[in-house]
Amino acid sequence: MLLLITLLVPLISGALLPLFRFKTLKSRGIYVEAAVILTSILTWVLLLTRSDARIDLFTIMDGLTLSFKVDGMSCIFAGLVSILWPLASLYGFEYMTHEERPNTFFAFYTMTYAVTLAVAMAANLFTLYVFYECLTLITLPLVVHKQDAKSIHAGRKYLYYSISGAAMAFIALVFTLHYGATTDFTLGGILDMTKVAGHEHVLHLVFLLAFIGFGTKAAVFPMFAWLPAASVAPTPVTALLHAVAVVNAGAYAVLRVIYYAFGADFLYGTIAQSIALAIACFTIVFGSAMAVKEQHFKRRLAYSTISNLSYMLMGAALMTPSGMVGSLSHLVCHGLMKITLFYCAGAILVRTEQEYVQDLRGFGKVMPFTCGVMLISSVAMVGIPPLAGFVSKWNLLTAAADTGLAMGTVSVAALIISAVLTAIYLFTVAMPMYFRPLNEGVSFSQENRDPSWMMKLPLFILTLLVIGVGLFSQPLITFLRQIASGVIF
Repeated sequence: MLLLITLLVPLISGALLPLFRFKTLKSRGIYVEAAVILTSILTWVLLLTRSDARIDLFTIMDGLTLSFKVDGMSCIFAGLVSILWPLASLYGFEYMTHEERPNTFFAFYTMTYAVTLAVAMAANLFTLYVFYECLTLITLPLVVHKQDAKSIHAGRKYLYYSISGAAMAFIALVFTLHYGATTDFTLGGILDMTKVAGHEHVLHLVFLLAFIGFGTKAAVFPMFAWLPAASVAPTPVTALLHAVAVVNAGAYAVLRVIYYAFGADFLYGTIAQSIALAIACFTIVFGSAMAVKEQHFKRRLAYSTISNLSYMLMGAALMTPSGMVGSLSHLVCHGLMKITLFYCAGAILVRTEQEYVQDLRGFGKVMPFTCGVMLISSVAMVGIPPLAGFVSKWNLLTAAADTGLAMGTVSVAALIISAVLTAIYLFTVAMPMYFRPLNEGVSFSQENRDPSWMMKLPLFILTLLVIGVGLFSQPLITFLRQIASGVIF
């Protein structure tokens, strides 16, 4: 019952928001933040009192039941989302004072929280697929919020790619239902090997369709173009899309498909695994290279996200317990680091209206707090110890090296190349902020232009988390290892 209430609180709160006539911005902010914080509290009560109980909402037909359950994997994704969403909403209050239709924005923003939690707590592949699709529909109005030509174009691209990915994922749902006794997630897979016998190559092909289909939201190559286009949306949306809800839902779904549907043992050492690893490794290097080339700051971060999401997909495609640990640890660490960087970009845009990399030099004196946070997050993203990025990248590197596969060596090479490119595309932004004068084309004076506390507080908390996860990562990694080994399920 508590699980259902947790999902309904943000859904109903968001749906009712446009009906209220708030007299002040403060009253609307209190309403939204209260709903989000209550949802996060309920989520953590669920996670800390986790049981084997599940909720079956209704059954469409045999094998197709909308069900929810909190397991170890749910704890990671739902836990991350529940920490970041209250901070995201608080950040959005100041940002949206510069945008139109804030009621509509926060209505969909809050309802998205419910759908994301539903993805995290899905008990079977059918439920995951349904709410994975709902996530597309609920976030589409956020992408097109500005309702100008660029936003509409970005929304169409987002919808086209998402529908295409869903079609491929649906094929996987059909085949797993046919070749498995159930769609309920089980570590080790749900396929019935007596039915699979003689059809292994067909299932390998179906897996690749699932990998690309669910990986569309994780912007895997060649299904990546929607992500940079979506950067035209307000920064709270792009941070939500690029660091928390949508993209992590894609990586999370791929992890579920590999380890809890098809089964890592069934796929390990096959041509399907090699192709999945090749796609992920190519996307890692491709995304990093495109980020170096891109001069628009938010789009540069979007290409960085494309690369880092495939870190998670690569870890998942290693199909080993250590690969699963590396993938999940990067899901957490990247979420913290990337949302911080996007929030820095949003603060700069709101306070100075500067969007391009070459226009940000000298900002260390103009926005000292924001630039300091950005520098710390950039160092973490590169993977320099002892910050969060080092923890996840080390886990991925060691997992890839330990496979003994040729593609494992390729994965190590891709990670190292990407780390070098990451240093280039982030430090060429962060360093000129401190060691170059203001661009001559910048008209404002050198007075402090850092944002108000509503943006500063989320940035401060996120920076502490980036540092804290790096310094005190052992409890998290121990928990992830227990999930991967089946001790926690």
